Amino acid sequence: MSEPSQTPSVASELSSIPQSAPPLQQQQSPIAALTSSILGQNSPPTPISSTTNTRSSSVLDTLFSNPVFAGGFGLASLGAAVSLGRRGFVATTSLLRRQLLVNVEISKADPSYPWVLAWLSKPRDPGGFVASRLTRMRNLAIHTSTSSIAGPMRHDASRVTHADFRVQPGYGRYLVRHKPGVYIAVNREKASTAVTTTGEPHETLTLTLLYKHREMLADVFTEAHALAQSFNQGRTVVYTARNMSWQVLGKPKIKRPLGSVILDEGVKESIVADVKEFISAQQWYTERGVPYRRGYLLYGPPGTGKTSFIQALAGELDYSVAMVNLSERGVTDDLLAQLLTNLPERSILLLEDVDAAMINRRQRDPDGYSGATVTASGLLNALDGLAAGEDRIAFLTTNHIDQLDPALIRPGRVDMMLRIGEATRYQAAQMWDRYYGDIDTDRSGRERFLRRLDELGLFGGNSQDPSVPKRHTSTAAIQGLFQFNKGDMEGAINMAEGLIPRTFEPEAPSPGGAIKSPA
Repeated sequence: MSEPSQTPSVASELSSIPQSAPPLQQQQSPIAALTSSILGQNSPPTPISSTTNTRSSSVLDTLFSNPVFAGGFGLASLGAAVSLGRRGFVATTSLLRRQLLVNVEISKADPSYPWVLAWLSKPRDPGGFVASRLTRMRNLAIHTSTSSIAGPMRHDASRVTHADFRVQPGYGRYLVRHKPGVYIAVNREKASTAVTTTGEPHETLTLTLLYKHREMLADVFTEAHALAQSFNQGRTVVYTARNMSWQVLGKPKIKRPLGSVILDEGVKESIVADVKEFISAQQWYTERGVPYRRGYLLYGPPGTGKTSFIQALAGELDYSVAMVNLSERGVTDDLLAQLLTNLPERSILLLEDVDAAMINRRQRDPDGYSGATVTASGLLNALDGLAAGEDRIAFLTTNHIDQLDPALIRPGRVDMMLRIGEATRYQAAQMWDRYYGDIDTDRSGRERFLRRLDELGLFGGNSQDPSVPKRHTSTAAIQGLFQFNKGDMEGAINMAEGLIPRTFEPEAPSPGGAIKSPA
């Protein structure tokens, strides 16, 4: 009866123990405790304190409640977003341009630069209303060319001058309608500091069009070249050496008829036939491994028509003339080699005064100039050295063939050598017919003129009077006589004595050091 009375007391004792008290843990040995700490086992969870979060939240609330900080943070975020957006836009645009567009940049130094400018200037179908507004040019430039109109002179002894004004695209960006559905973006720029070899500002012309229309570029350059040729129709373009490149010398010249140059009988015909045969034999040279180039040497006294014949030959062949004067200042071996390996297409190379490279020209003049520095070896290497160009027709001229090195006139460098000498009876007769043939129908005036030249010994002596000195005159002198007496053959006959070559004696200097002028 005593056991039931003990049960409530035990229960009450157990209930008196606090519920929050941690359970009793079994005591571990020191080794086991160390192992558990290393392995991370049985480690009690670390409670996370909310004090730090509370402080951070309060600081942020304080900062964002400040309008200055909130506004600055917003602007910084907006700037960063705009910068990232701009970079993304630029990268995307650049990628699209590379994938969808094609650009062609043309330098002002390139021969096609004026061609494309002229092509851009020609009238075009504007298309519809929108297309006409998009392709409207607002920046324009003017290219002016002048020429004299043939006809009678005015009272002031001048002729009427015709001016041709050609409108060209100015500097800036434009849109050009090439064909229906094909547009070309044009950007013409002028460099602020860079200049060309002529001292002019360097310019570039950039054409941009869709990649799928890239084949149209060939059409553009073909049309531009054809348009440039039409401007030069009936004219001969003359190039000259300027610094390290070829530059057009002045305006293209009207083609000189081959018949206007009178050489001795058979000379002109033989040169023309040889040049034409060479032009048609390129395949023959290629198949046999022979360098495709031809050299001609024309020598003789001044005023006999050497340069005039080359100009007329270029007009006959529809070629241009690339001219280098070896006695000019600044012409060096390096420059000559550079020029001869980069000749303009369809051009005749003209090397004047080749004897200038064969003599010592390093003697200083009173101004301290030591002369051009073209040497004999430099000239020879430029003509047929390892770096010599091909597809070339070269004419060399000299007044002193005796001063030329035999190595220069050997075959391979000079393939044909002809003397263009003083006027002969044949040349004088041909020139008379050209100037007075329409009024001297029975040729009686020509016979009297030739007889008069023979009496003066201008054909190398008088066949009737051996006492007459042997003299010669040039075709240039005869031409000057005929030009002075236009349509007046009697005046030309009476003034024939003026064809006798004159000699000038240097006059003694006056006491003051000046040269006395004739009374």
